[in-house]
Amino acid sequence: MSRRLPTIHRITEHDAGPYRLERLDLEFANGERRHYERLHGRGHGAVVVVPLLDDDTVLLVREYAAGVHRYELGLVKGRIDAGETPLQAADRELKEEAGYGARSLTVLRALTLAPTYMSHQAHLVIARDLYPERLPGDEPEELEVVPWKLDALHELILREDFSEGRSIAALFIAREWLRTAPR
Repeated sequence: MSRRLPTIHRITEHDAGPYRLERLDLEFANGERRHYERLHGRGHGAVVVVPLLDDDTVLLVREYAAGVHRYELGLVKGRIDAGETPLQAADRELKEEAGYGARSLTVLRALTLAPTYMSHQAHLVIARDLYPERLPGDEPEELEVVPWKLDALHELILREDFSEGRSIAALFIAREWLRTAPR
C-alpha cells in the first residue's frame, strides 16, 4: 500500500552533541497531528566493511565498545570523511583497523540504525582481493583481527561478544550476495 507522506508543518532544531535533534510537527493524511523527534548526524554517513580474505573467510576486528563497556567482535566500520566516497572511506578504514587494503570494493546497499528516529546511514561495502597495508587510525590501541568462516555464522551470532546489529545484518547480506556474485 502506498501512502502520502505526512505534511511537515514545522521543524524545531536543537544541538545534541554530534547530532542535531529535530522536533517535527506532522499532519498525517487522515488529519491526525503528532510531534516526532529525529536525530540527524553532522557527518557524511558511515561504512560497514565486509573484508573477505577469500570467499569463505571474513576478517572481524575486536575493539573496545564503550556503550556496553566490553570488547566486541565486529566488522570494520567508521565515518565517511568530508570529500570521501563510501569506497574511499571503506578502503581507509580497512587499512586503519585491520591492516589490509582491497583491490576490489563493492557497495551493496545502505543500512539504517533506527530509521523511525534517526537519519544515519551506513554503506555496506564488500572488500575483496586483500593485501597487507596499514594506515594510522584513531583507535587508542591496535585492534585484534579475527578470521571467521562464513559457514560458521550460526556460531558467531550466538556469541555474547558479537552483538552489533549492523555487523550481523551485513554478514548475512554479504553471504547471500556471494552466492550469486561473479568470482
